[in-house]
Amino acid sequence: MIKKSLALAFAATFISGPVFAADLTNSYEAPSYNEPVEQSSGWTGGYVGLHAGTASRHGNPFSGDREFMGGVQGGYNMETNGFVVGGELELSHMGDARVRVPGGELEERYRLAAKAKAGLPLGNTMIYGTAGGTMTSLRDGSAQGPDGWKPGWLVGGGVEHKFNQQISGKVEYNYARTGDVRSVTSGVVNESSVSDHTIKAGVNYHF
Repeated sequence: MIKKSLALAFAATFISGPVFAADLTNSYEAPSYNEPVEQSSGWTGGYVGLHAGTASRHGNPFSGDREFMGGVQGGYNMETNGFVVGGELELSHMGDARVRVPGGELEERYRLAAKAKAGLPLGNTMIYGTAGGTMTSLRDGSAQGPDGWKPGWLVGGGVEHKFNQQISGKVEYNYARTGDVRSVTSGVVNESSVSDHTIKAGVNYHF
């Protein structure tokens, strides 16, 4: 009788062992993997703002012939893969900054610029470069020239800092060049390119 009981207990243990192991296997769930969410610095979105600074044909920021300039801007930024890319439209009054042409000087009145922007966000601060096309309104100065708009291009860079989610401030430098500018000296028509340097500070409101 004892032998029979031992045999039955051994058989029960032998059968229940695989069942218990199978139950452990089925009940185990591998930990799920969640891909890390990319952290945004909050630069994505549209904005509008104001800017003011100085314009001159000289690169030296301390030259005496710099003129006060100012205007408005608006654009859109998109943050992706740790970089910020965007576009901006800018309209400036150039303060009648003087540019030299054969026989004298012309004055830059207004400028419309369409700029692309690429930046590296460092938290609430972004370092960026910019480039684009321009249309500059020139008028007669000490020389006679085209009273109208002439196409050109610009390059530059700047630093922008967000004080909160809506307000940011920036400092930006631009070098602009306008080609095919005609001027008249003693009845002779000359054609040349003119350039200027602008340094400006601005404030943006972000939507």
